[in-house]
Amino acid sequence: MSRQSTGYWFILPALVVLAMLIAYPVAYTGLLSVTDSQSNFVGAKNFATVLRSRATPQAFWNTLYWVGGSIIFQVLLGTATAILLNQSFPGRSVVRSIALIPWVIPSIVAATTFAWMFHTEFGIINYMMTAPGLIEQPIGWLTNRDTVMPVLIAINVWKLFPFVAVMVLAGLQSIPKELYEAARVDGANFWEEVRHIMLPQVRPVLVAVTLLLVIWGLNSITIIYAITRGGPANSTLITPIQIFRIAFENVQFNQAAALSVMFFAVAILIVFFYIKALAAAPGEAR
Repeated sequence: MSRQSTGYWFILPALVVLAMLIAYPVAYTGLLSVTDSQSNFVGAKNFATVLRSRATPQAFWNTLYWVGGSIIFQVLLGTATAILLNQSFPGRSVVRSIALIPWVIPSIVAATTFAWMFHTEFGIINYMMTAPGLIEQPIGWLTNRDTVMPVLIAINVWKLFPFVAVMVLAGLQSIPKELYEAARVDGANFWEEVRHIMLPQVRPVLVAVTLLLVIWGLNSITIIYAITRGGPANSTLITPIQIFRIAFENVQFNQAAALSVMFFAVAILIVFFYIKALAAAPGEAR
């Protein structure tokens, strides 16, 4: 018993730090969500006010579009890049280093750079398309409701696919060479090796990486806010930006806390069902 008590004393500082940085903010946010600006208990009033806003469902669906579209292409492009970088070719080390550049560039720098590149009048993207006559007039990439979200998703994919590539590449390098040799003896070509050896072996890595991308995507705000601030006409408004607007532009901290609590609950459900679906999937590595 004395040894067990001694162990508790050793972990006490870590528990105190976790309580200050995680438990207290979460509890205080929950308290704000059920009170008004004078700290009077109002129950579900803040939740009802936020849900009545027309921007709330639009921001929710935009968030799903943003996260889902980004993750699909991040995983596909990152996995393809990892398979390519796992092959032997001259200058492989240099190419691996170059592939990491998008990931190490700060998000605000990348967002500002792409905002200028996709500018309607001064952007190099429109110049490269109008100069050879590919398009007749400049396209409003960031002002057109039909193009702005795909452009932002493309920027987000460019920013994070190197992370997927690094993780998958680490998994590929841990595959025993005997598996490739056995497959080649049986007459397997490169694509059959990818399908039957590489992808099954790195499946646990893809599962973990996708979960991280989901969590990061649900909390992502820098790229969209720096480029469009949720516009035009809320077409790129996502829930984290809506929470920021309610709290720091409208100074409605209680309503922002209510929306944060709902968003947190939805995020927990998404992660829970994702993990549950993976646990029920056949062939899951354990």
